[in-house]
Amino acid sequence: MIGLSIGWRLAQAGAAVTVFDRGAAGQGASHAAAGMLAAGVEAEPGEEALWPLNRRSQALWPDFARALAAATGIEVGYRDEGTLVVALTRDDAERLRFTAEYQRGLGVALEFLTGSELRRREPALAPTACGAVFSPGDHQVDNRLVARALEAAFAGAGGTLREHVAVDAIETASGRVRGVRTADGLHRADIVVLAAGAWSGGIAGLPDEARPPVRPIKGQMLALRMPAGDPLLSHVLWTTGVYLVPRCDGRLIVGGTVEERGFDATLTAGGVLALLEGAWRVLPGVEELPIDELWVGFRPGSRDDAPVLGPCAVEGLILATGHHRNGILLTPVTADAIASCILDGTAPEAIRPFTIERFRQRAKVTA
Repeated sequence: MIGLSIGWRLAQAGAAVTVFDRGAAGQGASHAAAGMLAAGVEAEPGEEALWPLNRRSQALWPDFARALAAATGIEVGYRDEGTLVVALTRDDAERLRFTAEYQRGLGVALEFLTGSELRRREPALAPTACGAVFSPGDHQVDNRLVARALEAAFAGAGGTLREHVAVDAIETASGRVRGVRTADGLHRADIVVLAAGAWSGGIAGLPDEARPPVRPIKGQMLALRMPAGDPLLSHVLWTTGVYLVPRCDGRLIVGGTVEERGFDATLTAGGVLALLEGAWRVLPGVEELPIDELWVGFRPGSRDDAPVLGPCAVEGLILATGHHRNGILLTPVTADAIASCILDGTAPEAIRPFTIERFRQRAKVTA
């Protein structure tokens, strides 16, 4: 989604753009994600610099979704019921209150709910659910529909998509990018955008100072099928260890595992058990639901869990990677900022804290 959205914005501006994808478009982390736009409830201590960017992108999403639908006729499942963070024990409630006070300090609008108030909103929740925080501004999209819409919008704007064509290397000469090399030769370009997600750090041809410190962070997920017309859940829901995301098509997405396993795509009994048990504890009715799908995805994580955006030591090479768990959320702001960076020749203020240069500066301070 990051690469296609940047390509769409550039093609709309009249640039000649080719997107290369090692597989089918939208089948990496974009396919595996849950589509949560949770800038508020995901805000954590230590990520104060990232909060303004997340919030800015969250505010762009309604217009971004409408623009995609207008360009393609594809509705992307934007839902604005809000997000619940549910406590199942007294300890959960104390942690929840501490985190919520921190988030309120950032300006996040939150409402505390008692157990009875919570079950009035979501009657199928477990009796043990003793309270919650409601975030009305944290929404969701169906990321797979967004990826489909972006592919159509990019093509409609005149972009060229090369699927199943892996980039073997980024070619440079005298400190400037020349293009990308694939199995069928060198494709010359004035500008190259590296938006290869978890694979960004492994592409050959980059000097060390331009290689993004991005690694794969494995996540196991599953989808359950809720009864047609009678969903068990209406809000995006977070609780200890898992999140649940109800889709318009009746699927219930369950995720939450975070594993440092490289590109190990194995589904494990322990991972699936943790997801099912976590979902069952908060929503007991899931035990009757059929399993619709199981999958593994790879989040692109950087050293500080923030994205790597903008120019680097190689002239003409622009980085747009390392979004970790915020790739879907940050798609609109990344697309606009990187397109502006290329078309206007300067990095917008919003992304300047997130250039690759920050890692070099921190290394100097440490030394």
